[in-house]
Amino acid sequence: METININCDLGEGTFNENEIMPYIQSCNIACGGHAGDLQSMKEVVGLALKYKVLIGAHPSYPDKENFGRKSVDLSAKDLKESISLQLGNFDNVLQKCNGKLHHIKPHGALYNDIARDKRLATTFLEAVNMYKKRALLYVPYNSIIADVAQENGFQILYEAFADRSYNEDLSLVKRTLPDAVLHDKNAILKQVQDIANHQKVVTVNGKSVFIKATTFCVHSDTENAVQIVKYLYNSLYTTAIG
Repeated sequence: METININCDLGEGTFNENEIMPYIQSCNIACGGHAGDLQSMKEVVGLALKYKVLIGAHPSYPDKENFGRKSVDLSAKDLKESISLQLGNFDNVLQKCNGKLHHIKPHGALYNDIARDKRLATTFLEAVNMYKKRALLYVPYNSIIADVAQENGFQILYEAFADRSYNEDLSLVKRTLPDAVLHDKNAILKQVQDIANHQKVVTVNGKSVFIKATTFCVHSDTENAVQIVKYLYNSLYTTAIG
């Protein structure tokens, strides 16, 4: 069994952080773009420090109405300003709590868009450039953001999704479609083990596709997220990476 790191998107108004945090190795904390505010950031950072969980920032398009899950047409200037503001607020909270920034992981539609669009990927990297020496980037395998980040001297960690179904091009199945979100704990465990140990994922159409990942995300708003992370924790020999 290779080292497996389970991460979770937190501070998003699900209020299950206290139940999830003991069973994960890293967390991605909403910075106010799609969810969260200074108080929620402080509370979740405190829990992460209590349970010795690696702390990541989770910036997004500034779109709380759609939870950051719809693409937003912003100028490069406006996108950079939004990302910089989100990360600046989060970094201030982190410093006041004596926490350390381990990684940055974009959220939702922004995550998917910069995986495919070089212009957006470049804009995002410009926005987070000041954190280049301090933090890893969690990015999907075989994505534009992964390539451009490495070309520009960022350290990356490949991420895959434990609770989401994949298409054959390694994009995620749209949430509006059936079977987009996985709930069965055994199926989720198998997907994580297949990716971690065999570099493959079985797509929604049943095809096996090559993929790499070291860290695996469970969404806190997945209906049985708490049960999923507990099951993964108890089923895997997990070791934090940093």
